[in-house]
Amino acid sequence: MAQDPNNYWEQLERLEKLIRASELKAGVIFSFHSLILGLFIDRLNYFQEAFQENKLLLVLAGIWVVCVLVSIYFCFKCFMPRIETKLDKNVFFFKDATYAFGSMEDYTKKLMEVCDNRDEFYKMLSEQIFIESKIIDRKFSSVQMSIKFFGLSFIVVILMIVVWLVNF
Repeated sequence: MAQDPNNYWEQLERLEKLIRASELKAGVIFSFHSLILGLFIDRLNYFQEAFQENKLLLVLAGIWVVCVLVSIYFCFKCFMPRIETKLDKNVFFFKDATYAFGSMEDYTKKLMEVCDNRDEFYKMLSEQIFIESKIIDRKFSSVQMSIKFFGLSFIVVILMIVVWLVNF
């Protein structure tokens, strides 16, 4: 049965797009939090009196800050996934290509050997797809957690507005 290497390369390309999509989502969430935190800190004097008069509002503000910080933590976690390094050397993995095969000539020789050996070629492409899939899974899990805490922070802001309006 003939295998088409283009299917593997297309899969790797699709995975790269998913990586960019997860990082874009994390970047948007992080930017929004940065904007809101900046506005809040810039106008802290305006809210200071309300916080002194209403301890519930102060507690809700604390919960909001914690939710925002946890959401930001997961954004950073998306940008910095942990890459497993206890795997076999793979000519298609960027770190291995740079460090695992010695000089550029040694790497080139190994890459040519892999490309000439059909089974090894497909094995290494499959391993790379597997590893990138694990990376993407971790990135999207981090983005989902960031979105959950973002939503929770939004709910807390709504509660703060309600408490403030009731006491206004």
